[in-house]
Amino acid sequence: MTEKKSSGRGARELRVKVKSARGRKLSSTLWLERQLNDPYVKRAHDEGYRGRAAFKILELDDKFRFLVPGARVVDLGCAPGGWCQVAVKRVNALGEKSGKKIGTILGVDLQQVDPIAGTEIHQLDFMEDDADQKVKDWLGGNADVVMSDMAAASSGHKQTDHLRIMALCEAAAYFAFDVLEPGGTFVAKVLAGGAEGDLQKLLKQKFEKVVHVKPPASRSDSSEKFVVATGFRG
Repeated sequence: MTEKKSSGRGARELRVKVKSARGRKLSSTLWLERQLNDPYVKRAHDEGYRGRAAFKILELDDKFRFLVPGARVVDLGCAPGGWCQVAVKRVNALGEKSGKKIGTILGVDLQQVDPIAGTEIHQLDFMEDDADQKVKDWLGGNADVVMSDMAAASSGHKQTDHLRIMALCEAAAYFAFDVLEPGGTFVAKVLAGGAEGDLQKLLKQKFEKVVHVKPPASRSDSSEKFVVATGFRG
């Protein structure tokens, strides 16, 4: 059902309220209600993105400008593909921007991902011993950007989940060290909780600038934020 709020300036946007159903947990009901009322979910649907996460990389790139025409980009754990969709437009992977360099987008994931125009997608575990060489072969050289929105499956235990995602982010960082071009950029999701300080120390040894950012599209009640490391020293 919907609940309509009004003021002296007229009716406000309707808010969807979801009734609890037999067999559905309260947490599932609250999640569904949040999705239905999330403006980024609606925007993703309207603009053809595969998920609201697309706006996170959009907002990060608006601020740091690493997805430039001609860039070679690797998206680790790319499913469902929203970040790739954003990168395709920004690096001119389809050659739609006349007079601009044409970029390359390479998406890798453990699972199969539906094709995305302008993106080369491979089913690959990036932690395999030869994964870095495979990626460089597919790219025809080193990458300018390595980005990751990966998260480990939730265990329901906050501290455990934090350590898991930080381990995944650290593995992505070491992968980036192997495939990035000097001057390149690494962008990855992290969780606030203590262990991210060790990752920051590691990245500061390898990059000229390292910052933590929470883009507007990241939900305020989420502990996620993103590390953006620029100027890879090689």
